[in-house]
Amino acid sequence: MKHHLYQYKNLTKLTTPYASRITHLSNQIFGEVVRPTPRKAMKVVQLHSQLPVYKNPLFVAYYPRHVKMGWLIRKLREYGLFRDEHQDFTEEMRRLRELRGKVWVKGVKKEKKSTFL
Repeated sequence: MKHHLYQYKNLTKLTTPYASRITHLSNQIFGEVVRPTPRKAMKVVQLHSQLPVYKNPLFVAYYPRHVKMGWLIRKLREYGLFRDEHQDFTEEMRRLRELRGKVWVKGVKKEKKSTFL
């Protein structure tokens, strides 16, 4: 069996009309360039055979998963393993605002209940 494959491989390298037709057919079947092309034209063919930039995972999935990272940081903060100073400041300002009676819920000011009669 190897002997026959070896002969076929050598036949395709020949410049006979039969060999050129077989090579042409083989290239058509396997999606390669059918006719012999110059080196500069092959460069263009290679550029077009690559994945487009908008489908290339190297460019599309470049940034980390922000949603998962945010969830992870929130959980670590709840457990006391991560310190988010901005969130601490925001919560402290909200707490002080509530103490002063300036609470807004969905765009409507909530009145502070009076402790005096």
